[in-house]
Amino acid sequence: MEPTLPEPTQRPVSPKPPMSEAQKQQQKMAIIAGIAGVVVLAILIGFAYFLLLPQNGGPNGATARIRDVFIIFMALEASVIGVALVILIIQMATLINLLQNEIKPILNSTNDTVNTVRGTVTFLSDNLAEPVIKMNEYLAAVKKFVDIIRPPRR
Repeated sequence: MEPTLPEPTQRPVSPKPPMSEAQKQQQKMAIIAGIAGVVVLAILIGFAYFLLLPQNGGPNGATARIRDVFIIFMALEASVIGVALVILIIQMATLINLLQNEIKPILNSTNDTVNTVRGTVTFLSDNLAEPVIKMNEYLAAVKKFVDIIRPPRR
């Protein structure tokens, strides 16, 4: 006999939770950004095609146009990289400001708190725990001494 497997159970598929307004707004912005990117790319391709159209210039004219288009694209790329670097530098300055003015004081106060707790624990250990432990040792010794001297009751 082969072991039988239990019948699969049908679990109801739970519907997606409704999207919040912020999520809807983010999704809408992502779609708009994607469409804008496609439009800009189409404009750039059309501009490159327009610049590469044959004009009066002889056989060297096409090479010169390709070179010019490449130079234009390199200039656009350099300007985009420049803007990205400026944004990156601004973000780094903001992060450094955050670390110096907000995180460092929090770390300093946390360090002070830890030092205070360390001192408190040392004080309690020296003045409370050790005397209680010593007293328990002495009481255990006295009890053992009394048990040894006094005969057990029957």
